[in-house]
Amino acid sequence: MMKGKNQRRIAWLGIFLIAGLLGCGKKGEQAAEDPYRFPEEKHLRNIKMLTNGGENAEAYFSFNEQMLIYQATVGDLKCDQIFIMNIDGSNKRMVSTGKGRTTCAYFLPGDSTFLYASTHLAGEDCPPPPDRSKGYVWKLYDSFDIFLARVSDGQIIKRLTDSPAYDAEATVSPLGDKIVFTSTRDGDPEIYVMDLDGSNQTRLTFEKGYDGGAFFSWDGKKIVFRASRPKTAEELEDYEALVKEDLYRPTTLEIFVMDADGKNMKQVTNLNAASFAPFFHPDNKRIIFSTNAFSENGRNFDLYIINIDGTGLERVTYNSTFDGFPMFTRDGKYLVFASNRFNKQRGETNIFIAEWVD
Repeated sequence: MMKGKNQRRIAWLGIFLIAGLLGCGKKGEQAAEDPYRFPEEKHLRNIKMLTNGGENAEAYFSFNEQMLIYQATVGDLKCDQIFIMNIDGSNKRMVSTGKGRTTCAYFLPGDSTFLYASTHLAGEDCPPPPDRSKGYVWKLYDSFDIFLARVSDGQIIKRLTDSPAYDAEATVSPLGDKIVFTSTRDGDPEIYVMDLDGSNQTRLTFEKGYDGGAFFSWDGKKIVFRASRPKTAEELEDYEALVKEDLYRPTTLEIFVMDADGKNMKQVTNLNAASFAPFFHPDNKRIIFSTNAFSENGRNFDLYIINIDGTGLERVTYNSTFDGFPMFTRDGKYLVFASNRFNKQRGETNIFIAEWVD
């Protein structure tokens, strides 16, 4: 999920920043009556741009679907903070502390509270970017912990994780009973679940490789996530050397599903590319996700949808730079996503909402 101030997304958002470097979308090729849609995008209609400028990503609906919570670097901010806006893009306001680096915010049932990961307890400044002498890598900051805060004023109510390792990427089950998140507390990036108050933290994944970016299915019975599985001796050696320094090289990520208790894990994609940001369609039979698998230069990420058994892969977006972080409404009528399409300046990423045509 990544240049200068763009490096703030290195903690699991580096992929889309690579795409952001490519600049504007194919302006002039969009449908005239739907100015943010490309003609091939038959699943999308009436696309609206909700932010306009800066770098905005990971927008997720509130439980009543009247608000979106997202992370952004705008104005004088040096790295991501958490914002809330109405679904029409109005009433944008920052709800995080303004200190440290933040990521991965999500509403809790009732929409009066939200969770997010932050490094602010380790320092008010943005933590430094990773050592790029090791190539293109993500930094899993061990200063990230997950916090519960009030929507009304952003006041932190409770610290949900307190490990000396990376705790982030938290999302909430649509049933409103569990939180799923990623942690390196056991030496490898793995997926865990906990209750809404932070209790009963339980590890679900145990295979060597990065596991993260998890979301529950709408019925709460399954979890979809992205994962790497180093296979060769060289890949394994590189992976283990980087993990010791809280680093990860996101060259190949595939989409996996498992039961909500971690059982019956299955690989959905086999694209040998950087596939991430999976989210269940409300029918719980399909998964939408972002991948660069069909990009000639590896830098173009588009949205695709696939059956949970790995069949029926279909392209959704046709932007020449980046589309990612999709989320459906509960009825499947709308899709929110982040994109570099039609940005005014190179590297800008904005939030869009569209009607979904099935």
